[in-house]
Amino acid sequence: MSSEPLLKPINLHHLKTVCSSCSLRELCLPMGLSEEEIEQLDTLVYTRKRVKRGENIYRAGDDFNSLYAIRSGFFKSNVILEDGRDQVTGFHMPGEIMGMDGISTDRHACNGTALEDGEVCVIPFARLEDVAHQVRSLQHQFHKVMSREIVRDQGVMMLLGSMRAEERLAAFLLNLSQRFVARGYSPSEFHLRMTREEIGSYLGLKLETVSRIFSKFQEDGLISVQQKHIRILQVEGLEALLGQQAHR
Repeated sequence: MSSEPLLKPINLHHLKTVCSSCSLRELCLPMGLSEEEIEQLDTLVYTRKRVKRGENIYRAGDDFNSLYAIRSGFFKSNVILEDGRDQVTGFHMPGEIMGMDGISTDRHACNGTALEDGEVCVIPFARLEDVAHQVRSLQHQFHKVMSREIVRDQGVMMLLGSMRAEERLAAFLLNLSQRFVARGYSPSEFHLRMTREEIGSYLGLKLETVSRIFSKFQEDGLISVQQKHIRILQVEGLEALLGQQAHR
């Protein structure tokens, strides 16, 4: 864990003002609350923490105390296997919350690692629970966030259990596109923060396979690739690959 000191706590009234004009507002815990409910949240203070590329906001085995809402940057969840391999279990972007893996056992089951310099809001979980019992809208919003994580996990299991390699990568790119759109970014042009090896780890594919499929997609005119810069040229073509999977 980084020894960098936390920044000055932010009152939730100020956070509400910041979020109201933010493209991430529909993903943020305080949103959807009335002014009266905001009044009850004065004791719930978010602190911001800057994280450097390669740093962990928590490690597997650490005591679970807080959740982490990503304000900026790109992160991965990962575990180190017994043979030393890095197994990626998820990628996370602004507006998403990390750390929920620790709720059931009070210890984190994986690492939360920054893929680039970023900033997170540290949310003390005990305090969040206390306030959520009083403010039902906050509890409902938190349940929605947890539900999104469950649905995403189920989607990954489907990827690994039933799809061919080309379909896995197509689904991965389309999912990234949808998540970028929800944050106000281009659906067809984005920069991959993760390496080909990390993508392969997440999708259950070898590095060579990921590189080969990227090249094939480019040759077929589906995407344009310049190192980590991706441009989707034919969304329908990628979707057609998944359509074929559905009809097999």
